[in-house]
Amino acid sequence: MRCLALIAALVAGPAVAGPLPAELLGRAAAAPVIIVGEVHDNPAHHAAQAGLVAHVQPRAIVFEMLTTAQAGTVTPELRADQAALAAALNWADSGWPDFAMYHPIFIAAPDAAIYGAAVPRDAARAAMQAGVAAHFGPNAADYGLTDALPAEVQAAQEEMQQQAHCNAMPPEMLPVMVDLQRLRDAVLARETLRALEETGGPVVVITGNGHAREDWGVPAYLSTLRPDLDVLTIGQQEDGSGAPGDFDAFLSAPAVDRPDPCAVFRDKG
Repeated sequence: MRCLALIAALVAGPAVAGPLPAELLGRAAAAPVIIVGEVHDNPAHHAAQAGLVAHVQPRAIVFEMLTTAQAGTVTPELRADQAALAAALNWADSGWPDFAMYHPIFIAAPDAAIYGAAVPRDAARAAMQAGVAAHFGPNAADYGLTDALPAEVQAAQEEMQQQAHCNAMPPEMLPVMVDLQRLRDAVLARETLRALEETGGPVVVITGNGHAREDWGVPAYLSTLRPDLDVLTIGQQEDGSGAPGDFDAFLSAPAVDRPDPCAVFRDKG
């Protein structure tokens, strides 16, 4: 990881990324692992991801949105057909935004192997019962899941979770939410390393900004496990703000017009 750099992307429209900065494209082409964050429902963020994938032509793409089983269903024939691929992935019931935003990423590098790193809801519930270290498996210690976070980091992550849940989360649930975030980061890191080992890289990771940040997210796990590994991290902002945390570079696009997700909690009050 390198020092934080601020790079603003030009956006030609709400869903079309303009020319990506040449410096960023050069750095991406040289990195064995590129982690690209997103605000999930922003089409321009996905257009930028597709542009980066098209430029890098990675040998593997790791999706936060797919389970390992789902990734295994992706064939060249399905990949070329947006509707058929969405149906095979059961995307309509996944809870993720419109597949039309994600499909260009799949076809931007048509020969790239697809990996999934999602923690399904039933697996998350099982992890809450058993503990994330036990659920992760025998290498949990290597990923730091058997260790408590430093008190200040734990407090900061709990505050982030509270804000992400409209300040409506019962305080006793916050440590659980932090543990699940750590589990998802660790699974993403594990799949990234598996993809790198199996394909030789480069590997592009498609995930939310919270998982892409260097200080707490997937890059922090990779830095511990593979300190020799060069990882490029890209956060995606809206209107030049958001995507808290450390990144090598930022891209920015216009904000999406969306309902206030916290309105329902105010109405209940």
